[in-house]
Amino acid sequence: MRLLVNVDVDDIERGIEFYRAAFGLHLGRRLFGGAVAEMVGSSSTIYLLEKPAGSLASRQASSVRDYHRHWTPVHLDFEVDDIRAAVERAVAAGARLEDEPGPFAWGQLAMLSDPFGHGFCLLQFTDRGYDAVAADDA
Repeated sequence: MRLLVNVDVDDIERGIEFYRAAFGLHLGRRLFGGAVAEMVGSSSTIYLLEKPAGSLASRQASSVRDYHRHWTPVHLDFEVDDIRAAVERAVAAGARLEDEPGPFAWGQLAMLSDPFGHGFCLLQFTDRGYDAVAADDA
């Protein structure tokens, strides 16, 4: 199985520029007449899908797409080597810092949102990473 990540944006060019500047991703291909941008350079390909604000996500959806900051039940975590530098880069690209980097047993975490209202986190692991909090009996 292969994981594909799809992120809705209301402006494909602005999306490409943000994910390029914030995370160092680069444009792989444009698909579907340019309405989809394949962003490569991470462990999973990220596809930016241009979808207008106010459009339905599906025929069964009860709400429409809204690109203001919203709760993001599924979000992206980007593992970085230097969380402070990564936060600065993301903010310079247009991200909004919502929670400064903070310490955890496994490393540090900063919470941000992209220009399209999607939440994401930057993680910097210690040498042990999540093993520092893993249950021995799991």
